[in-house]
Amino acid sequence: TPNLYHGNERGFLLQNTLFRCGGAAMVLSNKWSDGRRAWYKLLHTVRVQGTTEEAYNCVYEAEDDEGQRGVRLSKDIVKVAGKCMEKNMTTIGPYVLPLSEQFKVVVSLIARFFTKTLKGMLTGAANEKIAEKIPNIRPYVPDFKRGIDHFCIHAGGRAVIDGIENNMKLELFHTEPSRMALMNYGNTSSSSIWYELEYIQEHQKTNPLKKGHRIMQVAFGSGFKCTSGVWLKL
Repeated sequence: TPNLYHGNERGFLLQNTLFRCGGAAMVLSNKWSDGRRAWYKLLHTVRVQGTTEEAYNCVYEAEDDEGQRGVRLSKDIVKVAGKCMEKNMTTIGPYVLPLSEQFKVVVSLIARFFTKTLKGMLTGAANEKIAEKIPNIRPYVPDFKRGIDHFCIHAGGRAVIDGIENNMKLELFHTEPSRMALMNYGNTSSSSIWYELEYIQEHQKTNPLKKGHRIMQVAFGSGFKCTSGVWLKL
């Protein structure tokens, strides 16, 4: 690829072993007449863009000390990606989650706000010992499985897939398409989500695709950004 790095700096060398070439094409239409032959209907899309200097520099094309051009990957990329995805899921959640899950999220936010405020008041009033006894309320992670049937997760590596599987409490068959895309094609960046959709449609037996199912695609990119989309199988 044009960004193949020929130098010896570790931060740039990672891209040569991590990424593979990939591409995907699909036909989109907004004409009602095409609805009868369409396979999927796009329901929602959300894009979150990181605004910090840390997010901007975690994937950055530059030159090393010897003038060799390449893409430098920062050690902060996992942390930045986690923050962007959390914000993305928070934004798209109200569109895909049932009301019962949304209610749990609201209750969790209110409880965390009041405990934090109470701790601040007690600490300011020199009652630190009482403040320490107030338990910390962990944020509620909504169950996206109640609104989504299939997941196409950016195949950025086994650790990325494992982390998303654990945080979102997904089953093995939910991350199977991502793992198969990673095994067969490597990390093809954001095009991997289309390899995964093809796997769900043509090959997956553990969670067969049916009419009316919803598919969520989640991909990352430099900048740093996280984009998600939800499709309905027609």
